[in-house]
Amino acid sequence: MDSKLLCYSFPKASSRRELRKQKLATFTPDPGKATWAGIVFPGGGQIYNHKYWKLPIVYGGFLGCAYALNWNNQMYSDYSQAYLDIMDDDPNTKSYEDFLPPSYSIEGQEERFKEIFRKRKDAYRRQRDLSIFCFIGVYLLSVIDAYVDAELSNFDISKDIALKVEP
Repeated sequence: MDSKLLCYSFPKASSRRELRKQKLATFTPDPGKATWAGIVFPGGGQIYNHKYWKLPIVYGGFLGCAYALNWNNQMYSDYSQAYLDIMDDDPNTKSYEDFLPPSYSIEGQEERFKEIFRKRKDAYRRQRDLSIFCFIGVYLLSVIDAYVDAELSNFDISKDIALKVEP
């Protein structure tokens, strides 16, 4: 038997902490792994790169886009229903009155209000669609940020910026 195996001792807790600090100090992320982590899990690339301070920015962007998407979708469906109700001839469908001041009558102005509700419906649909593109944009920016951060992790930022021209 090998004598090294018999007298093996575990390192002390303080030296284990120092080893862990050394590993973290020498960690150089792989850009491919950072990209895939960002694609599979939003914010995963930032976690892989140990840039935890970027997570609130990424998730804040996602929450903002989700809020805008939800708001614009709700307003689009409300105005869409109001537009359908004002366009039909059924006197029982009057959801468009929810958008008018109390006891306001649109007698003689139906065409004007039809145009107003159509324009607002179209505007909220356009804003909803833009919110979807913003959501995708935040996702892509988080993946690109993870890749660039991993790629530039070992970039030399020393104070010596002298230019050496040699033949």
